[in-house]
Amino acid sequence: MSGGDFNSWQSVQAEVLRRINAREWKPGEFIPNEAELALKFNCARATVNRALRALAETGLLDRRRKAGTRVALNPVRKATLAIPVIRYEIEGKGQSYRHTVLSRKSAVPPSGIRARMRTEPGVKLTHLVTLHLADGKPYVFGDRWINPEAVPGIESADLTAKSANEWLVANVPFEGGDFSFSAMTAGPREAEILACKEGEGLFVIDRSTWNSTHVITSVRLTFAPGYRMHTEI
Repeated sequence: MSGGDFNSWQSVQAEVLRRINAREWKPGEFIPNEAELALKFNCARATVNRALRALAETGLLDRRRKAGTRVALNPVRKATLAIPVIRYEIEGKGQSYRHTVLSRKSAVPPSGIRARMRTEPGVKLTHLVTLHLADGKPYVFGDRWINPEAVPGIESADLTAKSANEWLVANVPFEGGDFSFSAMTAGPREAEILACKEGEGLFVIDRSTWNSTHVITSVRLTFAPGYRMHTEI
């Protein structure tokens, strides 16, 4: 296709991708600007912008403010990470799910958590420690801090009936977040909660999510020995 009407950003994205794959637009070359593409595709400029942003997020386009957009010289495929509902993850493996709240309180966080949550000194947050079980065996425990100002209703929510993980995914929209992954050896606390031996290797995810005004929650998930994570690029 060299013209025609493109009435959705997905159709514009597909055409841009076709041109890249066909080497009509070669790696390192600048592509026409948004106004030119909107005219060429007979669509709104906002539609073009959305399509190009989506392709830039995959690493196929390199967009620079005021410099223009070009085909990435060495495109980097990016893995997509979603916030999983742990219950779905466990049930998806054919195992029975259960979770329990080990502790729940309102507390002033330590300085490291306060820095991550971006709260002022002395501000109390909701602190939850929970354990998720698969077929009755420890699967992962979460050490979570939640900012009540960012989550109306969290202080009265029944987080025993539905885990904080599931409740937050269902009820609280977020605009951004980050993940970090690490390994640790089980200390006395981890060994007790996860029913493993001290010194065993454990997989750890630290995750935070935020909106335009607050960090909503920060959680450390520590998985029982043998856990494997899978994603796609």
